Amino acid sequence: MTVHSVVVFAFDGVRLLDVSAPLEVFATAGAAYGVRVCTPDGRDVRTSTGLRIGADCAPDAVTAVDTLVVPGAVDVARCVAAAPAVSGLAARSRRVASVCTGAFALAAAGLLDGRRATTHWEHAAELGGRFPGVEVTADAIHVRDGRVWTSAGVTAGIDLCLALVEEDRGAAAARAVARDLVVFLQRPGGQSQFSVASRTPPTGHPVVRPLLDAVAADPAADHSASALARRAGVSVRHLARLFREQVGATPGAYVERVRVEAARMLLEGGASVTGAAARSGLGSDESLRRAFARHFGVTPSAYLARFRTTSGAPYAS
Repeated sequence: MTVHSVVVFAFDGVRLLDVSAPLEVFATAGAAYGVRVCTPDGRDVRTSTGLRIGADCAPDAVTAVDTLVVPGAVDVARCVAAAPAVSGLAARSRRVASVCTGAFALAAAGLLDGRRATTHWEHAAELGGRFPGVEVTADAIHVRDGRVWTSAGVTAGIDLCLALVEEDRGAAAARAVARDLVVFLQRPGGQSQFSVASRTPPTGHPVVRPLLDAVAADPAADHSASALARRAGVSVRHLARLFREQVGATPGAYVERVRVEAARMLLEGGASVTGAAARSGLGSDESLRRAFARHFGVTPSAYLARFRTTSGAPYAS
């Protein structure tokens, strides 16, 4: 059996799970993979949790490698600073992948120019702003563009590496790893299922802020564009312009986002689909299903199968 060589490049401040998740997936996949941890100077590094990770080698000890994995850090400046080493390693790698904000290292190294990519939802806008040559797909769990793969935040590194195992060894091998790790081989939906309301940019605008607070306080109330404009004492057209500037969405799109988030919380709290639709302001069961499909890429029942609180889940004692 030919051993597939994998190098995970770690540096001070790297997120622990961004490193450990790929290591766990490839180790679970078995002897088909040989994995080394590479650090900038071949010495141990300290992760964001304070835990030290032992190094196997420095970049100059790496020759040809099948897969290079670049994890991320909370401080994206650390990722950008790693770009020179990443560039050299990538030149000797058949395939390159990043986890979370590791995409910033790839982008700074020029590896994402003209390519589609993703990163943690919280940093997607920054990635696109700092590197306009990158086509950022903000809601994807992972993206492949040629030989370059990128993934969303933290645990999405597991999804990414399972996809790499599937490409190398087939679906059955990847499924076996997923079963062992008790994770989805392919999780439903995209990143928006984790962060609908929290992705709204903060604003202190004297017209917009009170409206956002009113929508959040009572999602089921009348929040049509005309009602919001009357409440703010501005025209519908002016209100739409303010929302585009301050929120990045139309009033209607923002209201729907808040209502979907409210429905999600109601469902997780045990409400029926009908009850969640009515209390969130979405109206009917069908409206709720369509809204979930637009925002989360899954039906309400599929969402709950994956994301409902574990408080009611069966367990063994």
